[in-house]
Amino acid sequence: MKKTILTVFAIVATVAAFSQSERYTSAMKQNISMLDSALSNGKIIDLSNNFERIANAEKTQWLPYYYASYCTIMDALMREDKKQVDVIADKADSLLTKAQELAGSENSEICVIKSMIATAHMTVNPPARYMKYGKASDNYIEKAKQLDSTNPRPVYLQGQNTFYTPKVFGGGKEKAKPYLEKALAMYTKFVPATDLSPNWGKSGTQWFLSQCD
Repeated sequence: MKKTILTVFAIVATVAAFSQSERYTSAMKQNISMLDSALSNGKIIDLSNNFERIANAEKTQWLPYYYASYCTIMDALMREDKKQVDVIADKADSLLTKAQELAGSENSEICVIKSMIATAHMTVNPPARYMKYGKASDNYIEKAKQLDSTNPRPVYLQGQNTFYTPKVFGGGKEKAKPYLEKALAMYTKFVPATDLSPNWGKSGTQWFLSQCD
């Protein structure tokens, strides 16, 4: 009898865990599918809050915090008024720290977001901050490449950063184009580890390339 009761409890626990996993996967897929539209319709912070709620509910998954950080730093990078950029970038960094703790270590995708966070801080005052934050952004891009040579996102960021760098400092559209072309080629071959793994950036790469013609 005792063995039967334990078996029933085990089955119930397994079903409950599976149900929770299904809810998590469904919620993540739904929110991930809105990444591009949220950038264009001004809902990127709402989406960040969605991912943070999922992260707080799950507690052991690093990807919700990763996506919350990504959405937050995209908000910072898109702001023309730079007054709140440092605060927003610090928020993104806090979320990313939680993601890294749960992931167990730095990985290529986390380094990509660290590069974006450094870039956001730099945009507040590029002449005064380049030596600190510009160099940090470049270093994280290189580390992201080293950690995963198949990841197109660090190459995309390198192209984007070069695009916005003045020609006098070695940037501009002409210098950015090879990086963007390489990134686009990498996107055609890149296969995310799971359905929830990062796969953003292709549309951005295509847009920047269209501006280089």
